[in-house]
Amino acid sequence: MKISVIGTGYVGLVSGTCFAETGNQVICVDIDESKVERLNRKECTIYEPGLEVLLERNVGQGRLSFTTDLEYAVANTDIIFLALPTPPGGDGAADLSYVLDMAEKLGTLIQDYKVIVDKSTVPVGTADLVTAAIAKNAKVEFDVVSNPEFLKEGVAVEDFMKPDRVVIGTTSEKAMKIMERLYKPYVMSGNPIVFMDERSAELTKYAANSFLATKISFINEIANLCDLTGANVDMIRKGIGTDDRIGKRFLFAGIGYGGSCFPKDVQALERTAKDYNYDFKILNAVMDVNAAQKHMFFKRIKETYEGKLAGKKVAVWGLAFKPNTDDIREAPALELITNLLAEGCEVSVYDPEAMDNVRGIFGDKITFSKSMYLATENVDFLIVATEWGVFRTPDFEKLAKTLKDKTIFDGRNIYEKDQLKELGFNYYSIGRP
Repeated sequence: MKISVIGTGYVGLVSGTCFAETGNQVICVDIDESKVERLNRKECTIYEPGLEVLLERNVGQGRLSFTTDLEYAVANTDIIFLALPTPPGGDGAADLSYVLDMAEKLGTLIQDYKVIVDKSTVPVGTADLVTAAIAKNAKVEFDVVSNPEFLKEGVAVEDFMKPDRVVIGTTSEKAMKIMERLYKPYVMSGNPIVFMDERSAELTKYAANSFLATKISFINEIANLCDLTGANVDMIRKGIGTDDRIGKRFLFAGIGYGGSCFPKDVQALERTAKDYNYDFKILNAVMDVNAAQKHMFFKRIKETYEGKLAGKKVAVWGLAFKPNTDDIREAPALELITNLLAEGCEVSVYDPEAMDNVRGIFGDKITFSKSMYLATENVDFLIVATEWGVFRTPDFEKLAKTLKDKTIFDGRNIYEKDQLKELGFNYYSIGRP
């Protein structure tokens, strides 16, 4: 099938590359000329495990190409995916200006039937707005489909190639058949393609991410209660996670969720509720708990040192909002570092992938280390802010020699407290006595 993907950000690049991997002819469009040149040279512009190999293969075999020429891409494809930014505005609502501006352009360019697919995360009613924007100038038949993505950063290629489900929102039989044919190779193991109307598909994405964010905030509240009562959140997680009505995923206590999806989508869904005069009490609580969780962890660090953090040297392991990505959007580590600097601390950091992105925020205010152990040289204490695999089994003997206070604040509960106690560390985690 002949596909164009407009936008080569995270969703667009992963989608376009994975569509090409099953034999489709894919043209990806972006306004950034230097980025397009790099991608055509097979240089991956984001960090995502497995993506670089697929990009190199499909560009090399001529199934995947990149261009700044929108007219060319539209003329030579039948299905057009919109993978454009929908950043939150000041009121939390998704900014649809990129999507709607592109829709108007498409109306002037399409010369025969096209399926235009909203791949971006968009609020309820966007398909209607996109349809109206295209129809201003279009003189041919077209259909607008909602097809939300459910990619998890760090495993996005696997998620795309073997999805749990594919959600397609359309009331057009013609578009439905085309989309079913496109996605059939990805669900050969029997996972469903779920068809529904456009508005339900749009709301499904927000509902899914908001529910997962709710699970995270809930277990963090349980962890905070454990700290007060002497209970162990790890035991509680196992006790409730084995109930198949609840499930074991997204029940790990920590310093709050971040990233490009959960904060934005929870906020956008709450904004949609307000637009319809509905008070979504649970979502408000989810956001409040998540914001408080980041502050609570820093408060514990400050209390441990009786408020005397000025002059302390601190190492932070992990800057990305989660492992296996370089994405630092809404990453809890950034707020921790900001608070540490405000208290007069010297901060050294290490992250396998995200340090270049963080340099643009802190510059020379912090020290960027070439290895995890260089970051801990002669520091007073260590904070673990992201659960990268390389941090899970460090050389504790080496670490003990570099940490002045032999103190670790584990914001992701990745270490066994009994082991750390035996090794003589002062160890603080979340919700574990």
